[in-house]
Amino acid sequence: MKKWLEPKQVTVDEALWAAVGGHPVLAQSLVRRGITSPDAARRFLDSAAYVAAASDDLPDMDIAVSRLQRAIRDNEQILVWGDFDVDGQTSTALLVSGLRDLGAKVVYHVPNRFTEGHGIHVPTLKKWLDGGINLLLTCDTGITAHEAIDYAQGRGVDVVITDHHALPETFPNATATVNPMRLPDGHPLCELPGVGTAYKVMQALYGAKSSDHLLDLVAMGIVADVMVQVDDTRYLLQKGLDVLRNNPRSGIKAMMARADIDPTYFNEMDIGFSLAPRLNALGRLADANPAVELLTTDDIAIITERVNELEGLNQKRKFLTRQVYAAAQQKIKADESLLKYAALVISGEGWHTGVVGIVASRLVEDYGCPVIVLSDNEGLANGSARSVKGANIMEAIRSQAHLLKNYGGHNMAAGMSLASDNIFELRRGLSQVVREMLGKTDVQPEIQLEAFIDLADINLDFAQDIGRLAPFGNGNPPLTLATKNVQVKSRRTMGSRGDHLSLKIADESGTEQRVVWWFGDIDEIPQGRFDIAYTVRPNFFNGKHEALVEWLDARPVAGETFEISTQATYEIVDYRQHIAPQEKLKQVIADYPDALIWSEGDTVGIDRYNLHGAETLVVWTVPSDIMTWKAALATVQPQRLILFANMPKFKTAKDLITHIIGMSKFAHREKQGFIYLSEIVRLTAQSEQTIILCLKWITAETNMVIRFVADDSYQVEMDTESTQGKNPYSKMLQMRFAESQAYRKHWLNQAF
Repeated sequence: MKKWLEPKQVTVDEALWAAVGGHPVLAQSLVRRGITSPDAARRFLDSAAYVAAASDDLPDMDIAVSRLQRAIRDNEQILVWGDFDVDGQTSTALLVSGLRDLGAKVVYHVPNRFTEGHGIHVPTLKKWLDGGINLLLTCDTGITAHEAIDYAQGRGVDVVITDHHALPETFPNATATVNPMRLPDGHPLCELPGVGTAYKVMQALYGAKSSDHLLDLVAMGIVADVMVQVDDTRYLLQKGLDVLRNNPRSGIKAMMARADIDPTYFNEMDIGFSLAPRLNALGRLADANPAVELLTTDDIAIITERVNELEGLNQKRKFLTRQVYAAAQQKIKADESLLKYAALVISGEGWHTGVVGIVASRLVEDYGCPVIVLSDNEGLANGSARSVKGANIMEAIRSQAHLLKNYGGHNMAAGMSLASDNIFELRRGLSQVVREMLGKTDVQPEIQLEAFIDLADINLDFAQDIGRLAPFGNGNPPLTLATKNVQVKSRRTMGSRGDHLSLKIADESGTEQRVVWWFGDIDEIPQGRFDIAYTVRPNFFNGKHEALVEWLDARPVAGETFEISTQATYEIVDYRQHIAPQEKLKQVIADYPDALIWSEGDTVGIDRYNLHGAETLVVWTVPSDIMTWKAALATVQPQRLILFANMPKFKTAKDLITHIIGMSKFAHREKQGFIYLSEIVRLTAQSEQTIILCLKWITAETNMVIRFVADDSYQVEMDTESTQGKNPYSKMLQMRFAESQAYRKHWLNQAF
């Protein structure tokens, strides 16, 4: 449960109140944000009243623009090198589309997270340079790429860096280095993301010609990279949202349509919760280059193909995120000493590195402290960090550089890799630094209240008043309001997939109000009376405007206990003991044509990675473990469970090993040696951890070496030398397989 901080008392000057107008909460909130004068309020609330900083305030801007102008004039080939997160994708797309508008000859490359990693991969760069590149232009990367830039310069290729990440002790030997971190503290351009930095370069290059059409991409990157929304960063986001509402590019418009978003009322939440996760899924689970293609083309066939690809990967991302999150929470529950450190550092074998950053963000919300989530694979841990206000996570990580293989990022988010043996030392050393930064040891998550109000105060006018403070985000959080002593009068699921809750609450006077709990767990709804914290914003739904109240937290009424419903929230249809399950399944499919059938190791239904929200979930294959089961329920959020008892065909670990050896030989013979963890999981109905142990067992016991390549990818190679010594994975595999069998037996007999 979060600690609620009472509203901070402030005094509002009459001139500010008169200039702002509206509900008193609006002016009070501005003062709490440090905005105390009418002029400052106008600049904050209205982008038309804000005067943006000049592009040439950024160091090396004139050099960068001059070099790009020469490349355009001389028809030189420009390579734009980006990064695979949304900031990197939008930066790349912005430079590519902007340069093409100006007649430049431009190509682009976004590195693959798994085979190249962050930064400029020298072997890949060599291939591009061999193809005749004349100028290398980076975005959202490059500030620490000394080796790659020296190589390019040595080949006679100039390099222009645009980046926003923390500065190294010495700059690379580039022609120009445009980075807002080079500006003095407090400069209005300091908080630009990579895409904002790239935009300022293009703005300078365009000169008197308008570059506003590029601002839709800037808005996407600002929100996705969780930048501090102050000064020019807030201004560019406001302007970008206007473009997204009125004239978004074709790829973004198609994404909006697929996500059922009306562009007319598009806001920053639509980026953060709908569009950015879809784009991020490409970079986290596959190759992000198609995202740049989506954002730079008008070809409807290509756009349709790319949007469909995004949807499929986004479903897989959701499941993997919930699976890793559940596993992380299980580890914390088993070892509560992890929460005694000022920073939560947690690791797990085989966790997908593509989702550890998302999980870290969720754990920051849960525990109110900086978090690092690491995936441990064969002695090497790779992961992501997310932080809280007051803790510069990049500086904290840099203090532990002696333990790390590499690292990079900015003050609120970073990535790193290290030997698995160094995780404990990282946890201890990092926590010491973070404790000094925060000046406290308490890591209880907090929620800062803006005001207590009555439900009767909530209406469309009030919501529109509050909405004047938008866009919300890092540096400008949405107002957290609260009402005391309410109770739930009714509840129902909502959304096309039933994964949200719509609650009707009532206060002591009997005033009722609808509250939406996004991805809410119906089991967590308090019973009896409680205090509720929420946000309010204007919304357009079903053809009408409304004040949308969104659930944030709940706490017991003073002097009372807090009760949570533990009753099952779904209808159970149990066919686990049915004598003719195949025939019964046919009947179920006929009776529930929209049901989702979860099946693995069989020909019916879909696997765990393709689960999505549905009213009815048919569980055909008995789940392999508790984490997979929890993640499946959290992903589907069913109202009805139809249970069957189909067991995988493998009776022993030896049977499973024999099957995977056959798959590995086939992969070596027919697929250039590549096998995929998710495919083996789908075909065998086992947990990821069990399959990883099988692959290690095969490497230790046979003449096949199965080498870890990336999260989902392994490569099979033949070793002519015989294997010697005892297999260290035999006992671990037997235990893991036995645990899975025991869980399946428990699942078959438990009451739901």
